Amino acid sequence: MTSSQRPGTWRIGRVVGVDVLIKPSLLLMGVALVLLFAPRYDDRSDTSPYVLATVFVLALYVSILVHEIAHVLAARAYRMRVDSVTLHLLGGETVIEGESRTPAQELVTSIVGPLASLVIALAAFAVSDSMGFSTTSDIIWSIAWVNLVVAGFNMLPGLPLDGGRVFRAIIWAVTGNEETGVRIAGWIGRFTAVAVVAFALFSFSNARDTTLNLVVAAFVAFFLWEGASDALRNAGRNARINLLVARDIGFPGATPPPGVPHLPVDLRGPALLRAMAAQPAEAYVLTEPDGSVFGVLTSRAVDDAYRASRR
Repeated sequence: MTSSQRPGTWRIGRVVGVDVLIKPSLLLMGVALVLLFAPRYDDRSDTSPYVLATVFVLALYVSILVHEIAHVLAARAYRMRVDSVTLHLLGGETVIEGESRTPAQELVTSIVGPLASLVIALAAFAVSDSMGFSTTSDIIWSIAWVNLVVAGFNMLPGLPLDGGRVFRAIIWAVTGNEETGVRIAGWIGRFTAVAVVAFALFSFSNARDTTLNLVVAAFVAFFLWEGASDALRNAGRNARINLLVARDIGFPGATPPPGVPHLPVDLRGPALLRAMAAQPAEAYVLTEPDGSVFGVLTSRAVDDAYRASRR
């Protein structure tokens, strides 16, 4: 298992230098989707409907991967480290270390995924229309429609969806308070979870496949509720960690003890805590980008700053 691989995942390769992982649930969902979409191609006498449905599902997963790679490229543009991309039951997840430093960064890294799905949808619609009626054009049209749904669903303004992160960035920019954005977007995410179940109960009450639709809706609602709840639980903690800045907490001009580790003075938030955890010590030498000594940072000063931010 690689350093970026998490328990319960399989590594299938690397894209743009990032490990691509899948969860076993992805395969289960793939089988379910093949069974669900195969009847759509029953009238195609030239090819098995299950083969056509499999091609569609594989193309859908590639589209989801492109969606996640858009997040990767945006995060890297802001010099954020990306550990991996994981494809799972309900889509994908890009593991980005640390939190956005500004509302603009949060907005850009969040919105590029749905925009990538929208571009795929528009391009697929154009290609399908230009091909006329055929099996291939029908599959491409289905891919276009699903990507349009993915883009629209992901832009709902509730966490953990991309739209929730976009909404969080907007509230953050307006109020100047990141935690406020997280809490509002988190509660909208919970409301969206309840709305998904209510919509399923209302829309599929007379449908032949009511049970399957309700099961899928329940999975989606559970994912949304858990993600929103996790964001709410961590809202205060993440906001306080992001306030930790080595330059502000350190003691400028102080004489460092001999033999202590060196840290860049511009470290902040999760990056600062990771650097300290990698070199446990009571004190650290803070250095400027040019190598000169700024001063000293103590572990106690970091702890005190974190506690003070909770008041």
